[in-house]
Amino acid sequence: MTLAGRLPAFTWDRIAPLREKAGLHPDGPVDLSMGTPVDPVPELIRAALAEASNAPGYPATWGTPRLRAAAAGWLARAHGVSVPAEDILPVVGTKEFIAWLPVMLGLGPNDVVLQPELAYPTYDIGARLAGASALAADSLLAAGPSRVRLVWVNSPSNPTGRVLPAEHLRKVVAWARERGAVVASDECYISLGWDASPVSVLRPDVCGPSRDGVLAVHSLSKRSNLAGYRAGFVTGDPALVADLLAIRKQAGMIMPGPVQAAMTAALDDDAHAAEQFERYAARRSRLRAALATAGWGIDHSEAGLYLWATHPAHDCWSAAEWLAAEAGILVAPGELYGPAGKRHVRVALTATDERIAAAAARLAERAPRTCAGRA
Repeated sequence: MTLAGRLPAFTWDRIAPLREKAGLHPDGPVDLSMGTPVDPVPELIRAALAEASNAPGYPATWGTPRLRAAAAGWLARAHGVSVPAEDILPVVGTKEFIAWLPVMLGLGPNDVVLQPELAYPTYDIGARLAGASALAADSLLAAGPSRVRLVWVNSPSNPTGRVLPAEHLRKVVAWARERGAVVASDECYISLGWDASPVSVLRPDVCGPSRDGVLAVHSLSKRSNLAGYRAGFVTGDPALVADLLAIRKQAGMIMPGPVQAAMTAALDDDAHAAEQFERYAARRSRLRAALATAGWGIDHSEAGLYLWATHPAHDCWSAAEWLAAEAGILVAPGELYGPAGKRHVRVALTATDERIAAAAARLAERAPRTCAGRA
């Protein structure tokens, strides 16, 4: 069997029929399925990219000193995390890093990757690429005696928006250290706290005075609308970061120089991020109210870029099908993130204000009706 044959169907290919149905709506579809930013890249970031565009030479895998200093400054300023600039490593989009981390850590067929019960699918893909096994378990005890080498945590969660308190994260770190496992914290949505304040795994009240065995992964895709730039970084355990740097040098995993300059400008500026936060807050408020009026329940969703919604008359696939066919609204069925999501759909906040308003209006029009479909 080929490597591709060992991988599941690509997540977004599975909802292609729903996308087609939503596209038939006379006023066009409202795509709330993917967390793809739609707002403009801030001008100061675009200017930094353009200014650095005359870049004929190879950039440094480690990133420029200015970029690393900007990342360290942002972590301290925004999240109470103190790391030396030399322990920052830029990555070519955090999805790439997440997918290849088990390989870079040397995991193989006898090893286990522990991930949340409801999880970003790329955690599982990374385990498969390394030939390791993925175990979905929210309880650490469920891991049993297995050879767990890597533990993924994700707070705020994709898809649920759940925030893990410092006490919970502290227990995860202690459990992993006892077993010699690495804790990798996917903190892509950490800047989007609505009803709760997300905590980094690198805060002293979580990992203690040492960052041994702990990595934090950060992305600018959501904070700064830079999904198209593939701009992220990892930091944490100095020895692990050094090993990852050595591997990435050999493999040519290098962030382009102009993108490094753009990322530096983004991390140095908080004003544009605050403006984007307010945009998402307004969209979240409008969508949440519209869903509630239409009879949907919202679970968790205290942070992040999504609403984790359920309807009493539907499972996730029939709910998504009804929304697509009846309202032209495309959402992600919760089962894409694990069997525990079979009652929910994930509703993204990443649509323009006009499309969010259209979705709210369509939900309001259908609020009095009883949806018929699979239970």
